Amino acid sequence: MLSLHTLKKTPGARKRVVRVGRGNASGHGTYSGRGGKGQRARSGGRAGLKLLGFKQTLQRVPKYHGFKSHRARPAVVALNVLATAFNADAAVNPEKLLNKGLITTARHGVKIIGSGEIKKALSLSGCRVTAGAKSKIEAAGGTISS
Repeated sequence: MLSLHTLKKTPGARKRVVRVGRGNASGHGTYSGRGGKGQRARSGGRAGLKLLGFKQTLQRVPKYHGFKSHRARPAVVALNVLATAFNADAAVNPEKLLNKGLITTARHGVKIIGSGEIKKALSLSGCRVTAGAKSKIEAAGGTISS
């Protein structure tokens, strides 16, 4: 049976750590794999990443430009979209808008805007409505409840 205590590492997943400076019999004694003298034999002597081309890579990364607002915006639905998607006297709420695919998320609320015309009486609930959309919905015989 497969359990946490019976899991085995994949062969080659764990590389053995080479212990340097622990005697010449290990093959990594005395100079610890650093060779003789020179800059690379010293501690901190090897060139860092920024000198080995990393600076150029960093410069190629696109810069952040412009401004993106973090304020949550409601999903917007136009009146003419509602008119084509719903029958007369239908109840419209964020859940039904999601099911019909008119909005992708109702997380930050839904706002109905007054673009286009509407001739059907719809009853809206749980949606914010602009002043223009409200007058058009009520003129068509629809109702709005929050």
